[in-house]
Amino acid sequence: MKNKKLIFENGAVFEGKGFGADIETIQEVVFNTSMVGYQEIFSDPSYLGQMVCMTYPLIGNYGLTLEDYETDHPFIGGFIVHEYNDQPSNFRHVKTLESDMKKFNIPGILGVDTREITRMIRNEGSIRALLTNHETSREQGLKQIALTDEIHNHVMQASCLKQWKSCVPGAKYHVVVLDCGVKYNIIRTLKRRKCTVTVLPSNTTSKDILKLLPDGMVISNGPGNPQDNPEIINVIQQLQGHLPIFGICLGHQLIALANGARTFKMRFGHRGSNHPVKEISTNQIKITSQNHSYAVDISTLKRTKLQLTHINLLDNTAEGLAIDTEDLFSVQYHPESSPGPNDNFYLFDKFIEKMEKRKQSRRNY
Repeated sequence: MKNKKLIFENGAVFEGKGFGADIETIQEVVFNTSMVGYQEIFSDPSYLGQMVCMTYPLIGNYGLTLEDYETDHPFIGGFIVHEYNDQPSNFRHVKTLESDMKKFNIPGILGVDTREITRMIRNEGSIRALLTNHETSREQGLKQIALTDEIHNHVMQASCLKQWKSCVPGAKYHVVVLDCGVKYNIIRTLKRRKCTVTVLPSNTTSKDILKLLPDGMVISNGPGNPQDNPEIINVIQQLQGHLPIFGICLGHQLIALANGARTFKMRFGHRGSNHPVKEISTNQIKITSQNHSYAVDISTLKRTKLQLTHINLLDNTAEGLAIDTEDLFSVQYHPESSPGPNDNFYLFDKFIEKMEKRKQSRRNY
């Protein structure tokens, strides 16, 4: 029985059945082309303020497992799916997707034509929509959307509120992660490389970071417009050249802004685990997982010290930047994910090599 309705700000209306939390919400709608990984998408803080339309038609069939969360508290605005299965058959599952959606007050709608919604977003760009009860008229919905302001300063909502540490026995390196909405798998990947990780709130100052005596710093992924974060950009400018810095996704965009490049909002962004990216120095093609609405304007790199290291083969957008003399580099995609499955772990090894080189030079000095 159809009891929910999606009303888009362009006037399009889709009727379906609700699942998850029984609430109204107004969010930007984006689409994700991943065939698996809905738990990681559900728990990725970068989806704060967004409802995700899944292009793969069946969602929920393998449930949720404790090991695959990207954060303890999901921030996603909602799920839009064609078919939802609430009876998982996978041996690893411990609960269903809908149970967590209810727990964290996240709504969803099923039974809609996700192909048509995806085509609409591809043609018109990411647009806002109201997920509401079936009785709400198009006119009422459009009025609600028009009266609702878009949110800003996403990072402040997604970041941790206080410093925390994740230790590993026999650690060789101490890495600080500036938390803009960090995914747990970034931390797990660093720990597998003998790094003790200290996660810091996004408003941590450069002075407080240096007090921790880190061997390197990661600027994490996160939601929203990178230009909303002048404090983080200032921290990067103050620490650049003083320690190895690795930027991921939003961190990549913030590094670009800190060095004088510009960013822009893409028409519908990159979201999925099937994006081919070329590493320019080797001509190798990496299969990557992506989730971002903004990109670095390549035309503005010429006035900076930044070198373009990776490029997206679908639309020629910037996927990697570096300043080798300052041990700074970044990628737009998520190297901790495994669509390749191991195409991109080398970036973490590169980060380790830069930290080790610095440690060796200090010993020799």
